[in-house]
Amino acid sequence: MLKLDHITIIAPTLSEGVSHVQNCLDLEVPFGTRHDYMGTHNHRLQLGNSVYLEIVALDPEGTAPGRPRWFGLDNQEKVRSDWNEGRRLRGWVASTDAIDSVVSTHRAIFGDKVPLPPANPTFDFAIPGDGSLPLDGAAPSIIDHQGDPTSMAAIPDLGARLRSLTLEHPDSAAIKALYRELSIDHPPAIVQAPKIRYRALIETPAGLKELT
Repeated sequence: MLKLDHITIIAPTLSEGVSHVQNCLDLEVPFGTRHDYMGTHNHRLQLGNSVYLEIVALDPEGTAPGRPRWFGLDNQEKVRSDWNEGRRLRGWVASTDAIDSVVSTHRAIFGDKVPLPPANPTFDFAIPGDGSLPLDGAAPSIIDHQGDPTSMAAIPDLGARLRSLTLEHPDSAAIKALYRELSIDHPPAIVQAPKIRYRALIETPAGLKELT
């Protein structure tokens, strides 16, 4: 079974990502960490029920990882194009304790399992060969925490709570079928629409807000 781990804002720069979330939620998300093994960095925010929000971007001061980065961040032209279209909440990450089974059955979608960090792995992440988002973000990225889930104590809690996550998709029936096949626990609601787009309703200290 797959379970929602976190939702992802994929930004051209961290500052743009933080500014967008602040405009949507009236919350300034604190800095998280640098991924030296991926050449990326992030800000993070708890959303309740062991789920969190990640704002992730290419780290201009980071080192190229020697392999495609996750979340399609090598393709900065597409990241910027999606951003300018307002597609900023671009996907989500699902956790599993059986990543080998998921990848072997759906390698064409999720790519290969990559142990991270490479020198001393603490988790596995499935990344397509070109680093792109699985099905352009319609399918989740897959993480296996190797029995040690993300410590929520390390992620700031500003009182935000995820109430719903909706995926708009031009072939909603196919994505619903895929989600059923993957046995996803509480998957995003899927609705028919011309283009892939996520919307999250988040309860904040200032009321219910929408993140897109």
